[in-house]
Amino acid sequence: MKPTKINPKKNSLISAFLVSTTMVLPGALGVNAAAAAQTEITQSTYVFDISARSIADGVSEIGGVTGWRIAYAIELPAIEGSRIIQGRMTVPAAVDMLLRGTGLTYRVTGENSLILIDPSAQGSQSENAVTDPVLIETSVVQSDLPSVYAGGQVATGGRLGMLGNTDIMDAPVSITSYTSQKIADQQAETIADVLQNDPSVRAPNAETANIDTYQIRGFGVNLFNTGEVSFNGSYGVAPTYRVLSGMAERIEVVKGPNALLNGMSPTGAVGGAINIVPKRAGDEDLNRVSADYGRGEQVGGNVDISRRFGDEDQFGVRFNGGYHNGDTYLDRQTKETSLGALALDYKGERLRASIDLIDQRENLDAPAREVRVASGITMPGAPDGSTNLIQTWEWSDAVDRSGLVQAEYDAFDTVTVFGSFGGGRTEVDRLFGTPTITNSAGDYNDVGLSYRRFQTDRWSVSGGVRGEFETAEIKHKATFEATRYEDVLRQGISSATVIPSSNIYAAGDIAPVSVSAPATKPKTSETELTGFALSDTMAFWDDQVLVTLGARHQSIAVDSFRNGAISSSYDDSVITPMAGVVVKPNENVSLYANYIEGLSPGEIAPASAANSGEATSPYVAKQLETGVKLDFGSIGGSLSVFQITQQSGDTDPDTNVFSADNEQRNRGLEINVFGEVTPSVRLLGGVMFLDSEINKSADPTKKGKRPVGTPDMQINLTGEWDTPFAKGLTLSSTLTHTSQQFVDAANTQDIPDWTTLDLGLRYKTSIDNTPITLRATVQNVTDEKYWSGVNQWRFISLGAPRTAFVSVTADF
Repeated sequence: MKPTKINPKKNSLISAFLVSTTMVLPGALGVNAAAAAQTEITQSTYVFDISARSIADGVSEIGGVTGWRIAYAIELPAIEGSRIIQGRMTVPAAVDMLLRGTGLTYRVTGENSLILIDPSAQGSQSENAVTDPVLIETSVVQSDLPSVYAGGQVATGGRLGMLGNTDIMDAPVSITSYTSQKIADQQAETIADVLQNDPSVRAPNAETANIDTYQIRGFGVNLFNTGEVSFNGSYGVAPTYRVLSGMAERIEVVKGPNALLNGMSPTGAVGGAINIVPKRAGDEDLNRVSADYGRGEQVGGNVDISRRFGDEDQFGVRFNGGYHNGDTYLDRQTKETSLGALALDYKGERLRASIDLIDQRENLDAPAREVRVASGITMPGAPDGSTNLIQTWEWSDAVDRSGLVQAEYDAFDTVTVFGSFGGGRTEVDRLFGTPTITNSAGDYNDVGLSYRRFQTDRWSVSGGVRGEFETAEIKHKATFEATRYEDVLRQGISSATVIPSSNIYAAGDIAPVSVSAPATKPKTSETELTGFALSDTMAFWDDQVLVTLGARHQSIAVDSFRNGAISSSYDDSVITPMAGVVVKPNENVSLYANYIEGLSPGEIAPASAANSGEATSPYVAKQLETGVKLDFGSIGGSLSVFQITQQSGDTDPDTNVFSADNEQRNRGLEINVFGEVTPSVRLLGGVMFLDSEINKSADPTKKGKRPVGTPDMQINLTGEWDTPFAKGLTLSSTLTHTSQQFVDAANTQDIPDWTTLDLGLRYKTSIDNTPITLRATVQNVTDEKYWSGVNQWRFISLGAPRTAFVSVTADF
C-alpha cells in the first residue's frame, strides 16, 4: 500500500486529536514511566532502505516502515537531492539522517510517536498548535529482498539456494550480498570487480582477458564454457565467460561447499557459490542515465529505466542497457562491450512471476592472456601492468543470449509452490595462444596459437514446494526441490603452424600469423545433472535456536565425444547431506556451525593407466565450519573457522593405477566487518588466513605440498568518509593485499606477495531538482608491478597498472 495523507483542511479534528494526544500522553503516564518507555523506544531498531526527495516523503516512508506517528506543525524546508536512509537503526537515528543540515530537530512524544520541531521558531509558536498539514503514515510496499544494511554496501541477508532468502544472523553458513549501491559507487564493470571486496575471494584472471575465474576459500570456480554463476538461483542463464554488473541488484557469495543448497554446479566448484539477483521495477518510476570514461580511453554509458503498471502496480518493467568502446590501459588492446537486460514481473495477491531476457556481447582486439611458466626456471618479475603479450591481429568475440521464467504461487497461507525454466547460448570465436615463459629472462613462446570456435547450449528447470508448520511448539520451514541441468558443448579448432615468440619486458609487434577458421563445430561433450532435495529448518525457543537438516540426491551423467562418437561416458549418483545450527543468545550475537558437502564429477582412468576406462565415484568435498556473527544495528561483523577437504584423482607412479586417493585440505580463519562506524564513516572488508596442504596423494612427492594459487593471507579493507567541509562529498580508499602463491605443485616457483591502494571520491548534488552523482577512482595509486594470481591450471595473470576512471549519473 502506498503512503496516504490526511489533509487537515478536511480532517482538522482528526489531525488535531492525533497531535494533541502525542503531546498530552507522556504527562499522563508520569515521569518515570515516560522515561522508561522512551529508553525502550530509542533502542528499538528497524531496517530502512529509503531515498527521499523531501522531508515530507521521508517522514512518510519512515512511518510506513515502522508504524510510528510522526507529526509536524511547521513549514518543512526543501532539501537538495535525495536523502538516503539505509540499514538497521532506530527511528530517532533515521529521523536524524533525514533532518541533517535543515536546522530542524524532534521530540519523542509517546509510544511510537514524535514531532518535528524548528528550534529557531519555538519562541513564536506553540508545539501544541496545529496550523500546517500533519502527515499520518501507512505501510509502504515491501521488497522481497533482504534489506540493505547500514552504510548501503551489503544487505542484511541473501539467497541460500533452496532455503530462500535468509537473514545473515539466521544463516548457518557464511554469506555476503553486495548491493547495487556498492556496485555503482565502485563503478564496477563486472561482478568480478565487486567480489574482490571479499577477503576470501580472488579473481586471478586479468579484467582485460576474455574470461573471469574465481577462487573462494582457496578453491577454483571456473566459468570456462559452462557458467558457474547462478542467476536468481538458476544455473545456465548468466553469461558464461564474464558477467557484466549492469543487470545485478545484488551479487551474492555463499562461501564453502553447498551441494544441498544449490545443487551441484555445472563444473563442480566446491569453494563457494555466486548468485546474481536481477534488478526489478521498484515502487517509484526510475529514469537513470550515466556516462563514464577511463580504464584507458574507454568511453560509454548506461541506462536504467523502470515502471510499474496496473491498478495495484502489479506489473513491472525494468530495462538496463550499456555500451562501451575504446582503447584500454593495455598496450594494443581495444574493447567493445554491450548489455541489454529486460526484466518483467508480476506481483499478485498469491501469484508472483518474472521473465528475464539478457543479451551481452564483448569484442576484444589483442585480449590479454594468462601466462604459463616452464618448469624448473626461476620465476621472472612482473613487467609493467600495461604490457600486452598478445598481438593486434589476435582477437576474441563473445555473444551471450539467455532467458529465465520463474513463478511462485501461495497455494495456502503457509504453502508456496515454485518453479523456473531457463537457459542460454554462448558463442565465442577467438584467435590467440598461451604465452609460455621459457627462461628467467622473460622470453616466451605463444604456444597453442589457434583459431577456436565454441558454442555452449544449456538449460535448467526446477520446481518444488516450501511450507511452514508447527509440531510440539517447534516451528518448521520445510522445502522439497527437484532440479535438472543440461548443457552441450561444441568446439572447432584450427591450429597455427608457426609459434610466435618475444620477451615479456619488450613485447613488440610480431608479424601476423595466418590461421584459417574451423569449418565446423563438432559436439565435444554433454552434461546432465539431476537432483532431488529435502530440507527442514526447525526453530526452538522463540527462534533462539535454529537447526537445519537436509540431503540431496544428485545424479551426474557426462558424455565426451570424438569425431561424432562417444569416446567416454560417466554416470553415477551420490547423496550429499547438510546439518547446520544457529544459536542466538541475544539479538546482537549469532553463533553458528555447519557440516556440508560439495560435489564434483569423478574421473575416468586415462588410457595410459593400468585400469584404463575405470570410473571413480563422484568426488566429495566436506566442510566443517563454526563461527560467530555480530550485529549492532549500524555495524556488524563475523569470525569463522573452517576446514574443507576435497578429493581428486591421480595415477600411482609405482602401480600405474588411477584412483581417487588424493586430498586437498584447506583450513582457514575469516574475520569480516561491515557497516557504519559513525553516520559519516563506513567500513567493509576483512582478512582470511589460509593453511592449505595436499595431505593425501598417490604420488609421494606431492604429499605435504601447498596447493597451487593458495596464499596464506588475503586482506581487503575499504573505508568511506562523508566529509564535513563539503556537503555531498565522500572520500574512499581500498587496501588489498595477497601473500605469496606457489605456481607449481612442487612448490619451487612462486609469485611474491603484493599490495595495492585505490582512492576514490563521489559527489552528490542536485541541478534543477535532478539528483546528480559524480564518481572518480584511481586504482593502484602507487603503480605497483605484480603478478596478481594463479588459477587452478597454473596460469598466472599480470596485475593492472595505475588507472583512473570517472562517471556521472543523473536521475530524471
